Amino acid sequence: MDLSKKRILVTGGKGFIGRTLVANLIEKRGVPQKNIIIPDKRKDDLRIFENSKRLVLEHKPDIIIHLAAVVGGVGFSSKFPATQYYQNTLIDLHIVEAARENPKTKVVLVSSSCAYPRDTEYPMKEEYIWDGLPQETNRAYGIAKRIQLVQAEAYQQEHGMNIVVVVPNNAYGPGDNFDPESSHVIPSLIRKCLEGQTPLVVWGDGTPTRDFLYVKDFVEGVLLAAEKLEPEHGHVNLGSGIETKISDLVSTIARLTGYNGTVVYDKTKPNGQPRRSVSIEKAEHTLGFTPEYELERGLTETIEWYKREKDQY
Repeated sequence: MDLSKKRILVTGGKGFIGRTLVANLIEKRGVPQKNIIIPDKRKDDLRIFENSKRLVLEHKPDIIIHLAAVVGGVGFSSKFPATQYYQNTLIDLHIVEAARENPKTKVVLVSSSCAYPRDTEYPMKEEYIWDGLPQETNRAYGIAKRIQLVQAEAYQQEHGMNIVVVVPNNAYGPGDNFDPESSHVIPSLIRKCLEGQTPLVVWGDGTPTRDFLYVKDFVEGVLLAAEKLEPEHGHVNLGSGIETKISDLVSTIARLTGYNGTVVYDKTKPNGQPRRSVSIEKAEHTLGFTPEYELERGLTETIEWYKREKDQY
């Protein structure tokens, strides 16, 4: 599919992932700005079904890339599980039901590796997603994102809709959320290190592992899915293909930021899922997806961006 000729609705288009995705559409794929529809948060609240329906009927998009979500780190997910579950499920239900107004619209749903079971084989392959419950600390969010797979299958079966699902790993990069109350581990550590907080307190014992996916690789995978993924392929993982221990991440960020303080692991706080990394073999074969950014390169760009923009936080 040639995206340059399409009208594309990007929910969450003004957010962290969305801004990078819109830039890719314009700069790399040649989509005219006028063909990209980005909902206005003030008048297009997707928690209200009429807004989703109006957007689809008014703009008649050829493709909907659904990025809008309520996300946060372990602390945020532990504190607001009902909020995450309710609001994510609601906006997902609304955008897909609204898309039914235009049967020719292709919908790309962006799930999360939090949907995978806590206890499974690693790296996690697509077929493992139903083998158990997600990690307790983000179970509500994980189940909400897993429901997207059920929703896609149901609407394909009953209404013949063209809906595909990608399951990405932990995103990071320029434009990330650096709010200390809701940020994920990478922006949280970068902020603390650059502020010179000492001791540097890290939740858990440092042993969990994650697969960190740089934002530019993340959006490239999503757009490859828009171009190439078909419903019969099933859902597809997106990741870097590299598993990194949290303690190693802390050491790397400390070195790159020049942090020389003491690091303390607060074992009274939750670790989160012990491991989380996905197999990207299917994405490589089906989409031609190849991550370009190694972790240190991505962290360096993120740190430099935050140094320039930190005053807004």
